[in-house]
Amino acid sequence: MSTGRTSATPAHHLPVAEPSHVRRAAIELIRRDGRAFAAAITLNALAAAVGLVGPWLLGRIINTVRAGGGVSAVDRYALVILGCALAQLLLARYARLIGHRFGERTSARIRERLVGRALALPASTVERAGTGDLTTRGTTDVTAVGTSLRDAGPDVFIAGVQALFILGAVFVLDPLLGACGLLGLLGIRVVTRWYLRHAGTDYLAEGEANSVLAEVLSSTASAARTVEAFGLQERRVAASEAAIEECLRTRNRTLFLRSVLFPAVEIGYVVPVVAILLVGYALTGDGLVSLGTVVACALYLRQLAQPLDTILQWVEQLQSSGASFARIEGLAGADTDTDSDARTDADPGTSRTRTPARPAPDGDLIEVTGVRFAYDGGRDVLHGVDLTVRPGERLAIVGRSGAGKSTLGRLLAGIDRPRTGSVTVGGVPVAALDPVELRRHVVLVTQEHHVFIDSVRDNLLIAAPTATDERIRAALHAVGADWVDDLPDGLDTELGAGVLGVPAGSSGAASEGASGSGSGSGGAPGEIAIDGARSQQLALARVVLADPHTVILDEATALLDPTTARHAERALAAVLEGRTVIAIAHRLHTARDADRVAVMDGGLLTELGTHEALVSEGGAYAGLWHSWHGDTPAAPSGP
Repeated sequence: MSTGRTSATPAHHLPVAEPSHVRRAAIELIRRDGRAFAAAITLNALAAAVGLVGPWLLGRIINTVRAGGGVSAVDRYALVILGCALAQLLLARYARLIGHRFGERTSARIRERLVGRALALPASTVERAGTGDLTTRGTTDVTAVGTSLRDAGPDVFIAGVQALFILGAVFVLDPLLGACGLLGLLGIRVVTRWYLRHAGTDYLAEGEANSVLAEVLSSTASAARTVEAFGLQERRVAASEAAIEECLRTRNRTLFLRSVLFPAVEIGYVVPVVAILLVGYALTGDGLVSLGTVVACALYLRQLAQPLDTILQWVEQLQSSGASFARIEGLAGADTDTDSDARTDADPGTSRTRTPARPAPDGDLIEVTGVRFAYDGGRDVLHGVDLTVRPGERLAIVGRSGAGKSTLGRLLAGIDRPRTGSVTVGGVPVAALDPVELRRHVVLVTQEHHVFIDSVRDNLLIAAPTATDERIRAALHAVGADWVDDLPDGLDTELGAGVLGVPAGSSGAASEGASGSGSGSGGAPGEIAIDGARSQQLALARVVLADPHTVILDEATALLDPTTARHAERALAAVLEGRTVIAIAHRLHTARDADRVAVMDGGLLTELGTHEALVSEGGAYAGLWHSWHGDTPAAPSGP
């Protein structure tokens, strides 16, 4: 099981986008809000241009005073400097306002696109990569990109425009002094290029290490009871420590880069100013340049320190957010299909992915032909399975633990695809169907369910957004969830955090009228916590509302007591009359009610027939049935 894994690194990683894709995606985001981006550029350029007037006029004041000019001329220059400072303040303010709005809108688009792509990922892709990686991309990475769009991006752009204008002004005043200042800045350029050459890879490594740590901590916390039950604490602690050590190593690497960059840059600010003062002193003595020009050039280069400092202070954030944006955009390249003709064609400008057009299923016949399957390139767990499920048939799949029942169910539901062979519905490969089309035909229900922090109604409307309250209540009644009527606000009752198969708190039912930290999964004040059994009933009610033509039940009533489970199964049978129902059964009364029973053993389909026929044949199913009823000694590994 996953909780026993000592490696801190998941077996698979979600991809990271190539630089070319990142550039295209960034350009597309800018294009979608091009007017705001252009307005921000224009205002920032005007603010930078106005800011150049002050040092130039100060040089004029010095030259005027040296020439014996009057006080009135100096006052006029001072008033112009004041007016330019005020204009720069207003222009910069509105430029920042427009830039922030652009950043927030773009950040919202990135979040929406991430959610769309994450929801489009196959469950098998998420399972193999680990939820920690996806969670980190949706939280830490999105936050980093949002910070850059809102703060770092506008600041760096403004600083860049100011720096270019300042250098241009120095060259206009005196090309020789401008060349001296530019040579003095070469040290900053060398150190910055060294930093940028290493930063991209190192920040990607840091982001991946954070994802691995999140995955290890998440899997350990969610399986805490399993870890405790099997004495896996030391192994999980070792995995966590290994992940933390890797995070520390990558963080120290990026810290080392910053510790070299920032001191070198601080020294680099002083060098060009000193160079201009020394060269200017010599030129002034020879009468080749005025003192006002030297002072203005020195002030310009000293003024250059502020925009450069802004750029270098944010360069770490930009490198980090650049790596984060590559990880976010990497979801567009996540394999949604192992066949080359079904790979995703991601559009940088949309939150959806496009798949090649495929024919809709012609009928509801399900056919499994020569299927072999292995997890992660390991040994086959299914060995040439052949099975046909007729429309409207009720099929029970039974067998000892590890026989391949759940694996076959995942293949039938299109979550995984076979290594060889095919699984088709209406002649179309199940795993090749568009997810929306697939869920109209096949729904898999396991014993692991999630209750969203939302009302009972909204927890059910995800299966049928247009369902009325009457239809919702009918679905709840069909699965024996009449307890909803006893909740404080009925369908409007807010439920607590998600439940995955077992209660996260006490083993009781929903907190009867309690709020706050009740039993089960707990929740915020005003929320009702429900246990695993009741969350399972909500999941079954979703199936009733979704009304697919084929339902695969993989221990879908395992958390219900036998009486409630029996009632729920019979209610489902009545509601799903005429639908295909494939039940992976551990309680053999389910198999007795089925039209046919398929017996799995060691990844092979060993028996197939009606309940009565298989019992009379005296084979493996007969042994399971008699063991279930206590007629014979229990088998070594029962259902």
